[in-house]
Amino acid sequence: MSLPMPTRCPVTGGPLEVTRLECPESGVTIEGRFTPNEFALLSAENLEFLRLFLRVRGNLKEVERILGVSYPTVRVRFDGMLRSLGYESPPETQEVREERTDILGLLERGEVTAAEAAKRLRALKR
Repeated sequence: MSLPMPTRCPVTGGPLEVTRLECPESGVTIEGRFTPNEFALLSAENLEFLRLFLRVRGNLKEVERILGVSYPTVRVRFDGMLRSLGYESPPETQEVREERTDILGLLERGEVTAAEAAKRLRALKR
């Protein structure tokens, strides 16, 4: 049985370092300091989103349908995944991300109109 590779120290929360690789078939062991690729460091949530995104061949509308969430919510999750991979900059502040998520949640629940949500989202960019 193979478990997912942990990427954070359970005590400090700091990043873990890969220092040993082993072939179970031959018993060969390689020791050193190895850098995992960016995909190995994704959170479980972002990894599942990436798997779904690849399965539907990059069709965000299909991701929207499968997850049962709004397209803006899918875009926020996609953009968050890109940021965590280091593919998008500059990163938003945590406050702006939370505000954007709140606005999209209001829109998804029908508590604001699309026009009001768009106005609020544009105001975040200023």
